[in-house]
Amino acid sequence: MSIQAPQTFNAEEAENLEDIEKQFAVKAVQQMETYWAILEKVRGSALRLTKLDDEIYEHFRRDFPDVGVDEPLDEDRMKSAEGKERWRKFIKAYEKRVDDYNFGTLVRADPSKEYTQENTIMVLRIQFYAIEIARNRHGKNDWVYEQAQASKGGQTEKSSS
Repeated sequence: MSIQAPQTFNAEEAENLEDIEKQFAVKAVQQMETYWAILEKVRGSALRLTKLDDEIYEHFRRDFPDVGVDEPLDEDRMKSAEGKERWRKFIKAYEKRVDDYNFGTLVRADPSKEYTQENTIMVLRIQFYAIEIARNRHGKNDWVYEQAQASKGGQTEKSSS
């Protein structure tokens, strides 16, 4: 269900209501915790995040070949005027196709580390999908599963070979 703002509403002049901001933060943290719990139970390389994973991945690699999945994200570059414009074009393609495509979501800057205050960037949901689908396809999140299984005392595929 999509809710439309009144025609007289101007987002540029709207005040930030602290309670609403807190609610958005709570939702973003819940999504982060849910995603991490999934990565602990399923190898990222075996995970599908949306019905459009293939399309999102191909589009992301085509439009952002310079954004590697091995190294940390450059938040300043992503949020620069040029970066915002590049992402705006990418995001627009999913406006009516991905639920909550523009909802604030947390992504790890460095895929080799857990979520921490220093390693977390606020992005839009479709940016999260693009980045995490690519990381999953390249096996960059499999360590989360392996670490979780090892801490349970179970054998991982990597350690048993």
